[in-house]
Amino acid sequence: MNKKIKFQKMLLIASICLATVSITKAQTEDKKWSVGLHAGITQYNGDLGNDFYKTDFGINELDFMEGFSVSRYLTSHLDLGFAASKGKVGYKRANGAFSSGFTTALLNLRFNITGQKSIVRPYLLIGAGAMLYDNNIIITNKKVDYVAPSFGAGLKLKVTPDIAFNMQETFLITSGDNKDGVVGGINDYYLFHTVGFSYNFGKKKDADLDGVSDRYDKCPSTPTNVKVDKTGCPLDKDKDGIADYLDGCPDMAGTVATNGCPDKDGDGVADKDDKCPDVFGLASMRGCPDTDGDGIVDNEDRCPLIAGPVSLKGCPDTDGDGVANIDDICGSTPRGYQVDATGCPLDNDKDGIVNEEDRCPNLAGPAGLRGCPDTDGDGVADIDDRCPNAVGPLTNKGCPLITKETLQKITLIGSKVFFENNSDQLKVASLVQLDELSIILKKYETANLVIEGYTDSNGDDATNLALSQKRTESVKKYLIDKGIADNRLTATGFGEDKPIASNKTQLGRAKNRRVELKTFY
Repeated sequence: MNKKIKFQKMLLIASICLATVSITKAQTEDKKWSVGLHAGITQYNGDLGNDFYKTDFGINELDFMEGFSVSRYLTSHLDLGFAASKGKVGYKRANGAFSSGFTTALLNLRFNITGQKSIVRPYLLIGAGAMLYDNNIIITNKKVDYVAPSFGAGLKLKVTPDIAFNMQETFLITSGDNKDGVVGGINDYYLFHTVGFSYNFGKKKDADLDGVSDRYDKCPSTPTNVKVDKTGCPLDKDKDGIADYLDGCPDMAGTVATNGCPDKDGDGVADKDDKCPDVFGLASMRGCPDTDGDGIVDNEDRCPLIAGPVSLKGCPDTDGDGVANIDDICGSTPRGYQVDATGCPLDNDKDGIVNEEDRCPNLAGPAGLRGCPDTDGDGVADIDDRCPNAVGPLTNKGCPLITKETLQKITLIGSKVFFENNSDQLKVASLVQLDELSIILKKYETANLVIEGYTDSNGDDATNLALSQKRTESVKKYLIDKGIADNRLTATGFGEDKPIASNKTQLGRAKNRRVELKTFY
């Protein structure tokens, strides 16, 4: 490839890049001017032969050309254009050859098959002009031939609103017959295959920027980015007089009051927002009626003519027990009482005493004991009876009283409890007494026992106090081992306190070393 061809290819690339400069305004009939750059190859048809549309060039080198164009808008389908090109034409085959540089100037009328808003615009063109040859013509010194006619077809593809990519085939029939070195045959024909870019420019008056020029715009104050019709007015598909961009229901005719949406019941709430579209209602109730004004729409209100709370589905509750009057079969239940689904106070144990008045709401009992049971029938309710399975007086919390003889026996047992000298270990003889005591305690199982221990005054006070406590603990432990509950027994040592005789005599000191047993409930 020679340097000139390389230069021509570089020029083609540069031309295309130059044509892609970014543009801003949209193309309309107000932008009537267009400039373009193009480049391509040329082919010959004449007395030497026909190269049109041949790709087998053999020893040939492609002949390149480039140029520019200016066109003027005439109508939506017609343009008048001027195109100038420069390049080489020639024929290089075994049967003959010629080559020449050229410059053409053509005036063309272009017919666009589709309108200006189309992205793809095929077109036809016809025109005439002149072709100027370089000085290296061999046969004649005549440098200018006329082109009559030139014709062809092309395709314009929108890249942006103002830039288009063009492909064009142009046939040129010249008035000369001697540029190829042969005279007397057919005139010299040429075919230009070109591609390029064109740029539309011009300033239109379009105050609202809707794409319709002011002179055709019947609505010149349309807001930006709103779709308009051919007259520049906002679209109104449902023809309800409200533009689509303001219409809440652009596909269904409506009223101004409902923002362009239909309202069958005429309550001012659009059907699409109306929960009761066939019944006149309130806007606050989303189009549904509320006859009693209790805030519950009629179709959800069990008592639509009488106001009531939401919790009772619109029905009143006179006694405030949480059961609507229409469901309440017990009438005026005292406030605060729990009720069932019929509005009657609950009576869990079915003893005829309602829960709020029943001390034992889950256990049946007589009214005299306020609804609580009395298992042993001693007149003391089980919840108050320390001995629910044994008859006893109320004064003793329902437990049987220990007989006087038994109390005396317990006291006597206490007097027969002895320990090893200066020790807390029980003597063997004392164990028999404590066994008998455990039998009594098991019989009177609700009775509690206090074990008190005392010493004489011999020795220091602290030692005596500690020893007396240990001895009572020994008694307590023995009774626990015999099955008496720990919580029924209390062991307390008092040391040499509370003497019952004089510590000055041996007999008195013996009496003071003692264990006392006391029962209580």
